[in-house]
Amino acid sequence: MTTGLKFYPSSHRYKLDGEWVPGVTTILGVLNKPALTKWAASQVAEYVADHPEAVDHLRDMGRAPMVGALKEVPWQKRDDAALRGTTFHDLAEKIANGEEVDVPEAQVPLVENALRFMDDYDITPTLVEAVVGSREHQYAGKADLFANDAIWDWKSGKRIYPTFAFQLAAYAFAEFHGEAGDEQPLPEVKAAYGVHIREDGYTVYPLEFGPNVFAEFVTIRNAYDINKRAEGNWRIPGTGYVGAALDLNEEKTA
Repeated sequence: MTTGLKFYPSSHRYKLDGEWVPGVTTILGVLNKPALTKWAASQVAEYVADHPEAVDHLRDMGRAPMVGALKEVPWQKRDDAALRGTTFHDLAEKIANGEEVDVPEAQVPLVENALRFMDDYDITPTLVEAVVGSREHQYAGKADLFANDAIWDWKSGKRIYPTFAFQLAAYAFAEFHGEAGDEQPLPEVKAAYGVHIREDGYTVYPLEFGPNVFAEFVTIRNAYDINKRAEGNWRIPGTGYVGAALDLNEEKTA
C-alpha cells in the first residue's frame, strides 16, 4: 500500500496513504455563505451597468448565449482573483524562504507590503508552505507560514473572514507535515493570525485559536461527510438520501 501524503498542485487535491482526502478549504466549503450569492448577483448587475456595448453585442447573439455569458461573469472574476492570489502566494513563499524573486509589475505593491510585514514583525520562518495531514480525521492542507510560535496566513482578497480561524486551527492541529512518508511533527503554535496584504498596505488580524476552535473544525469535517453521503453520486440517481424516482408501472407489474 502507498503510504504518506501526496499533494497534487494542478488540481489542489491530496492523497493520504493512497486514498483521496479532502483539503481543509474544501471541507469549509460546506458552510453556508449567503454573502456569496449577493456578491455574484452584484457582479452581473455591475457588468450590465458598466458595459452596455458588450451587453448589446451579447443580446444580438440571442437569449441563450447572452444568459450563458452573463452567468459566467462572477466566476470569471473569482478565477481571476484566485490566479492573482496564487501568484502572490508563490512569491510570498520565496520571500519567506529568503529567495530572490522576479516580481511582475502588477504584484509589486503586494510584495513590497509582504516584505514590510515580515520586517515589522521580525518574522523568522519555521515552516513555509507546509503540506500537513491528519490520519485521525482524514484531511490535508497547505499552510502558508509557521513562524514566531504562531501560524500565519497570507490573504490578498477582500477581507479576513471568520472561517479562516477554522482553517488555521486545522493546519496547526494536524498530525504531521511532509510528503511521501517523510513526516515530521508540527511546531508548537500558540496563536493564529490572518495577514491581509493589500496594494495600499497590510493589516494583521488575530484569529480565535486553540483546541476549542479545532474541535469546531472537526464538527465541520463531520458535517462535510454527512453532506457528501446525503448528496450521493450525482451521476447515479438514488445513491444519496433522495432515492431514484419511483416508476408506478414497475410497481404494478412486480
